[in-house]
Amino acid sequence: MILGTPDRTEQIQQFAVTAEQMQAIESRIFEAGMPAASLMEKAAGLVARRIVEILSSPSDRPVRVVGILVGPGHNGGDALVLARELFFQGYRVVLFSPISKRKDLTDAHAQYVASLGIESAEAIASLGHCDLIVDGMFGFGQTRPIEGELAEVIETVNSWNRPVFSIDIPSGIHTDTGEVLGTAIRATRTFCLGLWKRAFLQDSALEWVGSAELVDFDIPLPDIHAVLGSSPQCRRITPGFAIAHLPIPRHPATHKYKQGHLLIVAGSSRYTGAAVLCGLGARSSGVGMLSIAVPESIKPLLSAQLPEALIIGCPETEDGAIASLPEELDLSRYDAIACGPGLTSASSSPLEAILGCDRPVVLDADGLNQLAQLGTISTLSGRRAPTLLTPHPGEFKRLFPDLGDLGNRIAVTQEAARLSGAVVLLKGARVCIATPETVAVNPESTPALARGGSGDVLTGLLGGLLAIGALRDSPPELTAQIAVWWHARAGILAARDRTELGVDAFTLTQYLTSKELFDIS
Repeated sequence: MILGTPDRTEQIQQFAVTAEQMQAIESRIFEAGMPAASLMEKAAGLVARRIVEILSSPSDRPVRVVGILVGPGHNGGDALVLARELFFQGYRVVLFSPISKRKDLTDAHAQYVASLGIESAEAIASLGHCDLIVDGMFGFGQTRPIEGELAEVIETVNSWNRPVFSIDIPSGIHTDTGEVLGTAIRATRTFCLGLWKRAFLQDSALEWVGSAELVDFDIPLPDIHAVLGSSPQCRRITPGFAIAHLPIPRHPATHKYKQGHLLIVAGSSRYTGAAVLCGLGARSSGVGMLSIAVPESIKPLLSAQLPEALIIGCPETEDGAIASLPEELDLSRYDAIACGPGLTSASSSPLEAILGCDRPVVLDADGLNQLAQLGTISTLSGRRAPTLLTPHPGEFKRLFPDLGDLGNRIAVTQEAARLSGAVVLLKGARVCIATPETVAVNPESTPALARGGSGDVLTGLLGGLLAIGALRDSPPELTAQIAVWWHARAGILAARDRTELGVDAFTLTQYLTSKELFDIS
């Protein structure tokens, strides 16, 4: 549920806050004179309205009895307001409060719902017959592990085959990291209040939050900007933001030399497909000129698959890998270079030459593995042009072995950017794109992209957009955000048409130019 003007909606959807930031924003609201009780009524009322809307939809499993878990704090107060409103709508409501001591405002709501005759259970087992469970135990800011009887309550709820709706964030999930604090409610749907919390962008939380939506209760933008600034330090990449920064529409008098020239260095006799898929991804970006450097022996295959590209044959090793770039190859001719897919680790000569040039570079796959072997990650900050690294978790750990656990992907990706001076894209269910100052996360994707070759397609698409952006002075991190969103969006459309099992990497490339891709109306 999103209320307000489109401009406001777009801004609100892009922010992702920590617990500390959310607390600071709410403090400003309260200091300005907004009563806490009024804010609770508004937020919980919107959640109630949304739940009634959901429950009113035709269903094979109609909901008549709603069990509500009530916590001691303001999350519990929200749950009690919700209980009251559902009761007034004719639903039978059963409450369970595992902690008897409550904050004053929450206690006042508890007294009122008791006066209405709403049932209150003494044990969690009494909610076992409910058609729906609403989790209102703990909201944002929880840091202590859930143990003992509270853990038993949660494990009992999770064992039932019932839909579970969580208010703000599932109880037991760390607001910032998405970490499970001992145990956590496994929600079917979560109604995040006010602003998106960073947990919703962390891979570790995805199986717990279920289907998530934002309930915007009209936090004034000046209060948000006072705490976060006018541009988010942690951005959710929204469709509106991505499409607004695409290199379209083109100028009516443009030509190929104004649309960028990308050089791809990829492939080997063992991994010919990687070069092809990377090239197909680049083709979809609309880049004006495409050159692909591959081992001489596979040059005919690339020419057949990508007839519009200039295929450059390279000296190769006995194993069919690129031994070196041709001596006559002038890297300064290109607007960007993408290097790595299918290279193998046989030779680092091409990588050393590429890192020594003054062109923007995307490194992926074996380009990253060779970089890790060279041990030159800290020298990237000295390059005269941007470097973009696109590791999956295994490659990331080889590049940054001292950064430890990847649980807090947002924080660890940004730290990697600080250490390397590069733009770092940490792949996963939610791709993180970080510079030393900012981080952006794509909040929507599909497991259909968990296929070999999908990353090669992204490298080509990113390389092509980087070449175009280099001509227009577009920040490389912005280009990376657009590429990641575009790639994921194509995967979502392909999975819708072909199921999650039917989206191989080649099929993905065909959806990168779908007309529906950029239609978000």
